[in-house]
Amino acid sequence: MSTHSDQLEITKLMLTLENFPVITENTILKVALDEMDKFRLGVACIVDFKGQLLGIITDGDIRRKLSLVQKPLSFFFVDDVILHAIHNPVTIIKETSLTEATNLMYEKKIWDLPVIQDNHLIGLLHMHSVAHALINANH
Repeated sequence: MSTHSDQLEITKLMLTLENFPVITENTILKVALDEMDKFRLGVACIVDFKGQLLGIITDGDIRRKLSLVQKPLSFFFVDDVILHAIHNPVTIIKETSLTEATNLMYEKKIWDLPVIQDNHLIGLLHMHSVAHALINANH
């Protein structure tokens, strides 16, 4: 049985490339953190020069890395962001149903899903957008 929320398209809910941090693999971690702070999302997607998704980094990834690696914080700031990224992030395609996407987010305990087409990053599905859409769809 299809619900009203299943009819909501991922492309209408996802953040477009200009609305979340999209950085290159050789961006230093300090710049990546500045971009994450600018957008206030706690996530950045890492792409190559063709726009292909190479990885994702979150505030949580950085916190976990800081507690595991014993080197001064200032040393992390000059590392290439790709060194600390998740190289095979969970992704969806734009045709994914909202139910499938939210179930995946719940199952994997993640807040963000890069949306790809032919391995090129086209957007980011963020839990806040999903929650807002689901609340409004059911009223």
